[in-house]
Amino acid sequence: MQKVIILDFGSQYTQLIARKVRELGVYSEIVPFNTPAAEVRASGPSALILSGGPRSVYEKGAPHASKEIFDLGVPVLGICYGLQLTAHLLGGRVVPAGKREYGFAALRIRDRGGLLAGVRDGAQVWMSHGDRPDRLPPGFRVTASTANTRVAAVENAERRFYGVQFHPEVIHTKPGRHILSNFLFRLSGL
Repeated sequence: MQKVIILDFGSQYTQLIARKVRELGVYSEIVPFNTPAAEVRASGPSALILSGGPRSVYEKGAPHASKEIFDLGVPVLGICYGLQLTAHLLGGRVVPAGKREYGFAALRIRDRGGLLAGVRDGAQVWMSHGDRPDRLPPGFRVTASTANTRVAAVENAERRFYGVQFHPEVIHTKPGRHILSNFLFRLSGL
């Protein structure tokens, strides 16, 4: 059976991520952020989603997953904090945003392939963050931005790692279902 494991970093939307994945017809399970990578591997995930969360990745005591989760050989989607943690753990840098962003934003798409295939330029997304990736890890490239966020979506197609600074799981992100569908079906092959 194909399954998506969602690592929960404390987002108020984690349950909603699981629901949206299940609505798309894919089984999903939520596990704590600190579930050992060996345990995640043993559960046989077809893909991983790293949820958002209220903390800063560089803050003392912030929830961190093991870097080994990126060695499981499955596609990974980081959402908000999940994107920031991906950048942080894989050699990028995360810094406080010059301006906190909460609410609607228009997506400026640089690459309509991959995660954002079929998403129109200017599409409405929902932002809720105080930090931002400042430098991406090796192999990653920016695929979308907003007026306030240079790094709104990223991809490392070779390793099948993806990230969005916005929340595709909420109804306020108009192409959210489409983006999750792209991750699950086009990019993860479920």
